Amino acid sequence: MAITKVVLYFIQAFTQLLQAPQDDADTIIKERFPVPRLVICDQHGSQARFLLAKLNPSATYNSDIPAVPGGDILFTDDVSFEVFLDHLQRRPKSKLSPEVQFHIRGVQFTLDGELVAAKSAKLAKLLKEYPQNDLSRLLCDIPADPESFELVGRFCHGYDIKLLNENIVQVVCIAHYLGMTENHCPNNLLNKALYFFEHQILPNWNNSIKALKSAEIVHEQAVNLGLVDACIESIVTKVQEDPCLLGEPIKNLSSDDDDGDEKENVHKPNARRRLFDLEWKPEDLEVLSLRFYEPVIHEMFQRKVPQEYVASSLRRYAKQWVFQKEENGGKEIVESLERLLPHQKGIFPCKFLFEMLKSAVSLHASIQCKNGLEIRIGQQLDQANVKDLFIPSPGYTGDEQYSIESIRRILKNFYSNYTGLDSSGFIKVAELVDNFLAEVASDIDLKMSTFLSLADMSIAVSDGTDRSSDGVYRAVDIYLDRHRHLTESEREKLCRVLDCNKMSVEAREHAVQNERLPLRLVVQIMFIGQLQLRDTITKEVQGSDDRIMKSEEDEEETRAEMEKMESKVLELERECQIMREIQRGSCTNVKRQKPSMWKEMKRKLGCMTTMHDHNCHVKKKKVHPR
Repeated sequence: MAITKVVLYFIQAFTQLLQAPQDDADTIIKERFPVPRLVICDQHGSQARFLLAKLNPSATYNSDIPAVPGGDILFTDDVSFEVFLDHLQRRPKSKLSPEVQFHIRGVQFTLDGELVAAKSAKLAKLLKEYPQNDLSRLLCDIPADPESFELVGRFCHGYDIKLLNENIVQVVCIAHYLGMTENHCPNNLLNKALYFFEHQILPNWNNSIKALKSAEIVHEQAVNLGLVDACIESIVTKVQEDPCLLGEPIKNLSSDDDDGDEKENVHKPNARRRLFDLEWKPEDLEVLSLRFYEPVIHEMFQRKVPQEYVASSLRRYAKQWVFQKEENGGKEIVESLERLLPHQKGIFPCKFLFEMLKSAVSLHASIQCKNGLEIRIGQQLDQANVKDLFIPSPGYTGDEQYSIESIRRILKNFYSNYTGLDSSGFIKVAELVDNFLAEVASDIDLKMSTFLSLADMSIAVSDGTDRSSDGVYRAVDIYLDRHRHLTESEREKLCRVLDCNKMSVEAREHAVQNERLPLRLVVQIMFIGQLQLRDTITKEVQGSDDRIMKSEEDEEETRAEMEKMESKVLELERECQIMREIQRGSCTNVKRQKPSMWKEMKRKLGCMTTMHDHNCHVKKKKVHPR
């Protein structure tokens, strides 16, 4: 295997060595006008002698110039270059043909009128009608660029031209405009260009894409002549035969994917193609502008090309033209791509759809565009991660950094369109919103109203599940830690989003010792803990009753245990009754024989002895951070 690679490497290197002189000659030819003729020959061969005779037959059998030492005497009747130049200078100027000027995109061309008229029916007609006038103003609308028109000028002067993928569409448009048809002159340019277009461009995938891309300069003329439709038809037909030309389908649908999967999406040519064409790889459709790319994708959907392959092309096009070039017409592109995106669930990663939505917001795209992306995201929100939810707010000036309404609409779309067989999707989304709430809680600039809106959404998405409210509690704790300037009343308002009944034992233990929480909330959590402890003990007592019915041998021991638990329950009931009266703000029913724990706490805090004040603790003044 290693020897084969070495042999292939040396073959490729030797081929490049032989090709280098010809590439240099092609480069020189492109810079010359008129174009010289390239003749490839062997030294001392027949073509070499012919070439020397044509170049400058100065040392011939009928000339007086001696041959160069070591050189050959050429047998030719052609005149030397000096003789030809002398004859051209002696030619009367009155017999020279008129010159015609062309202005192509700021570049001026001056061509021989008779030579051009011999090939162009349009110019021949103009020369007859306006023999003495300047025709440049009548030819100002030529559909061409300077490079392509230069090729046409060379053809009119009798030189061979090289048609390429990048210039064939322009050459066809120029030849059609000038009327360079077979009816006017045999072997004319239009027929040659159309033959090249039909046999060299349309059968090849790469050539069709390059030709279609070059039609941007002469878009209107190319559409009228059917060149654009022919290229689109060729591209779509080849995709129907081999969808892998668009790239491999997107396999990784998680939001943590990166550009690493792009390496897997490169189309790999088959073994035969790799053997005979080491440099071949398919041209990507994303090189096309939107005016050509959009009709190509529309036609693919009409022809029922598999959507997963089209989605791969759409994703790469968005990465190149939207995510990297947002300043160059990005709004029009993102709106057009949104219309092209399939609505099939799971065909795009959730991360890609969020990137499209963020670009649409930053580019001020239409409401229909943003709504369409939000609907697609809502279908697969359970595949998103926390970073995806950081959607910028429209017109963000520092007050509202996150688009709360956009997140709310996405959640609504998710719950409206969820079709899962179990509640796993709901649980994932609830955890996602809790984690997002904890992330934004550490933002020192986050308003409390915005935080409360997000917390309400987190509570709403947890409805219908058995999830605890520990996530909301964690976010509240982080927010209080980052916003220590909040007053006691603001802290109480913030903590209203907590459902103490759904907090786990660990969260309640942490909350009881949390100095950042309002005192009223701490008391409520302690009270709920006592109630849950009572329920637990009651269940244990009931379980003991069941065990008594089953076992008669341990009857006395069980009765003792039961009496002990009942006394403990009565004691807890008395304590719970006291806690309820504390919550109501009144302690009149508490027995005077036993001192109240709550009165002792109030006495230490310096509060009044009456229990009718619901907010007995000292109110702090609102302190703002320095």
